[in-house]
Amino acid sequence: MPAEWERHEATWLSWPKNPLTFPEKVIEKVEIIFSQMVEALSKGEKVKILVDDQEASDRVELMMDRAGASMSNVLLLKIRSADVWIRDYGPTFLLHSGNEGKAAVKWRFNAWGGKYDDLLYDDLTGDEMIRASEAKAFRPGIVMEGGSIDVNGKGSVLTTEQCLLSRNRNPQLAREDIEGYLEQYLNVDNIIWLRSGIEGDDTDGHVDDFARFVSSDRVLCSLSSSKLTENWKVLAENLNLLRNATDQDGEPLQVQKLPMPKPLWLEEEQRWLPASYANFYVGNQVVLLPIFKDRNDQKAIDILQQAFPDREIVPILAADLVYGYGGIHCVTQQEPSTD
Repeated sequence: MPAEWERHEATWLSWPKNPLTFPEKVIEKVEIIFSQMVEALSKGEKVKILVDDQEASDRVELMMDRAGASMSNVLLLKIRSADVWIRDYGPTFLLHSGNEGKAAVKWRFNAWGGKYDDLLYDDLTGDEMIRASEAKAFRPGIVMEGGSIDVNGKGSVLTTEQCLLSRNRNPQLAREDIEGYLEQYLNVDNIIWLRSGIEGDDTDGHVDDFARFVSSDRVLCSLSSSKLTENWKVLAENLNLLRNATDQDGEPLQVQKLPMPKPLWLEEEQRWLPASYANFYVGNQVVLLPIFKDRNDQKAIDILQQAFPDREIVPILAADLVYGYGGIHCVTQQEPSTD
């Protein structure tokens, strides 16, 4: 599995439409966020967008054109989906080490441990994506979500005990069994286990909400100073684990703190939103960075610009997106280039 910053052929998205995830009061704002993402990404790579039917295709095409997207790089694919979280139900794309093409791992998707029966359809959507990409498919037969892993492309992977050892995913597997699957299907030999994720994240602790590789030996780790939630304690523990971890060559990781925005509380639903700068997405020419009208927004922009000096940092106001329990990284899936 290549690192996210390695060259893409395309980024996959699924156009938002689920009224349970994004009700009427936020759906138009979420569509604006998607339009901004497509406009930025399409300058440097193809953007493959899943739409349910021709009516949706025509509407989205008009919106993308009005948003200023490079339409020659926008591909609308009539593939049905239940929701937008393509990072988790979409395949994990791989490259052959001998430059002999690409493959895709089709993990099983059970809607984050069976939390949402209405979203189980997206297990089939992942299959349709593989067919559309014409990639060779590997099927390990276990439940896994793309947001639960983050790789450096050199043999290391970040993940969490909270998610991968959850009994609502693969109860028949022990820790060493899961490590075996990661080693086989991602071609990694260094698994860095972190503890758990942030509040408001309903995925049981996906790592892409708080710890991300930005180079083969460097990790950004979120840290919170707010005592409004337990994030400060959880993230401090994860930071300590990373500081004691090594890369695939046995060398210490370079660990840099990434601030968190002030926790966002949704009063009418009495819940925290999983707002995090770590849920960024690295495209060929841009880095899409969620921001929140917070005093730490500029710090996050500066840190990401330092990490990716050859890319434009595109800040995107993302509070309406995280209303649906996910962020920018959660709604994107990279397909690496074979060139």
